[in-house]
Amino acid sequence: MAFSLTVNGRAQQLSVSREASLLHVLRNDLGLNGPKYGCGLGQCGACTVWVDGVAARSCVIPAHGVEGREITTLEGLGSRDDWHPVQQAFEDAQAAQCGYCLNGMVMQAAALLAREPNPSEDRIRAELSGNLCRCGTHVEIVRAVQIAALRLAEAAS
Repeated sequence: MAFSLTVNGRAQQLSVSREASLLHVLRNDLGLNGPKYGCGLGQCGACTVWVDGVAARSCVIPAHGVEGREITTLEGLGSRDDWHPVQQAFEDAQAAQCGYCLNGMVMQAAALLAREPNPSEDRIRAELSGNLCRCGTHVEIVRAVQIAALRLAEAAS
């Protein structure tokens, strides 16, 4: 099945099977390794991307279902030379252990901060509650989101 979508600001023409998930297209066809395959059921958050600016689980979205939409992956959030403030805050707060949940945590946190620039700790925890981290860095992850919120507010003023 041939279709088009925009990924990280670039138009893509793809021909994949109708059953292909967005996650598999991103990783296997486009070589984008930010989104991870975790549970395959949309429950762990490792595969989180943005679809038109809204955090979504790419493992359960049929690729053809996002035809014509804007997809943003971790690679499109920031670059190696110019990280998004959330990415930098995660490094500064040492909020990653194994890194498997990192994609989902960063994408979900950045989506939250885009909608709600100054969330409370409870709001951050609620927003990230569907993203599973087996390493137990939840305290550092929450701190990273708080740091990013402060930096984004400073940059805006």
